[in-house]
Amino acid sequence: MRRGRAVCHLGLSTAWLLLALSSPARATSDVLVVDLSQETVAITTGFAGTDVLLFGAMEGKGDVVVIVRGPDRPVVVRRKSRVLGVWVNTAKMTFERAPSFYAIASSRPLAEIAQETVLAREQMGLDHLRLDLPRAKASENVAAEWRAGLIRNHQRLGLYRSEIRPITIQFDRLFRAELTLPANVSTGKYQVQVYLFRDGRVVSARIRGLEVERIGAEAVIYDFAYQKSALYGLIAILVALMAGWVAHLAFRKA
Repeated sequence: MRRGRAVCHLGLSTAWLLLALSSPARATSDVLVVDLSQETVAITTGFAGTDVLLFGAMEGKGDVVVIVRGPDRPVVVRRKSRVLGVWVNTAKMTFERAPSFYAIASSRPLAEIAQETVLAREQMGLDHLRLDLPRAKASENVAAEWRAGLIRNHQRLGLYRSEIRPITIQFDRLFRAELTLPANVSTGKYQVQVYLFRDGRVVSARIRGLEVERIGAEAVIYDFAYQKSALYGLIAILVALMAGWVAHLAFRKA
């Protein structure tokens, strides 16, 4: 039943996109219309990640690039060193602002769409993602090492995607892409940035919001764990002791 409603919604949205493009008031060479299959991603118990469908339409030929950015947050990166045969944290650096999630989709390889200067300006690709550190804390070379460490850590968690997802364009007008969010995605307001390129330059851009939030029992447990961490820890210990005691009784009877 849900699948039927989703297909119906997608069909109506596609019809709306075509109607918008055919309207005389919007018949310009850089029209870009974008929509998402859902504007809210609900994290519940057992959440294993999800795909969000982005679809849209453009007037005339062009290339489309989509960037999905999670909310910016402070990130601490730690460096481990071997001391007396044991790996320990010996240094750390704090990035005041870094996206909690970053993924990109494109209709063609980025190098074929625009020059490096344009890609750097729009922060397209992990190589161009701006993760600045104050110069008082790190020189340019040192900052580059810490930056590489932050990206590497987020890639290991699946939160920074190095691969570029494909964008399908049909009839030089309609396009679509599947945006994948992993199970460990952070909550907050995400930005879906859509760019239309022609001849190596951006001729139109749109931003759509995507809300990721916890609901139900997952939200209650999460809020309780962070707002009353000491009590949550105590309850967790008591539950573990109770489970061990029950298991002990079960084995004794066996």
